[in-house]
Amino acid sequence: MKRNVLVLIAIVAGFSLAAVAGSVTGKVSGVTGESVVYVDSIAGKTFPAPTQHPVLDQKGLMFVPHLMVVTVGTTVDFLNSDSVAHNVFWTNIGGNKKLGHNLGTWPKGERRSFKFDATGAVPLFCNVHPEMTAYVVVVPTPYFATSDPSGNFKIDNVPDGSYTVTAWHEGTKSQSKPVTVSGDSKADFTLSK
Repeated sequence: MKRNVLVLIAIVAGFSLAAVAGSVTGKVSGVTGESVVYVDSIAGKTFPAPTQHPVLDQKGLMFVPHLMVVTVGTTVDFLNSDSVAHNVFWTNIGGNKKLGHNLGTWPKGERRSFKFDATGAVPLFCNVHPEMTAYVVVVPTPYFATSDPSGNFKIDNVPDGSYTVTAWHEGTKSQSKPVTVSGDSKADFTLSK
């Protein structure tokens, strides 16, 4: 009897969670490669930054990964795994040039950290190796996805409600659209330069 009650409680709890959260799926077209799709700010909601720092490495004279998505307030560790000195700097965050920053130059094995408190795309450069570029995309909510190479994406566990969903891709103008999440919802984007 006790076991049956526990099973019933688990089933009811599962249905309750399913009723209050859904997913946003879709496709980003008009571009090649990975895009970032995210739920924009939610009025009255803030989200804690992760305690673990993601690492953006400089390896083989490249930033690895080339594209990193983090929530606002996240501290990113920049590591140099090459046997040559590297630098990390950005000219803006989300187009705001006042938020440009230079972490300096450091040798192999060292790392520098930076806490991203503003949302937007952060174009990364190395002034020692100008061919090195990458992006950190700082998003306002934990509801985001990176598309697969064909442009397909899925954002899971989005609370039911009405939101603005934005698609970003390197070298294009971002596109936003309203989406109402009630179970599974769909949002397709066509981006252009």
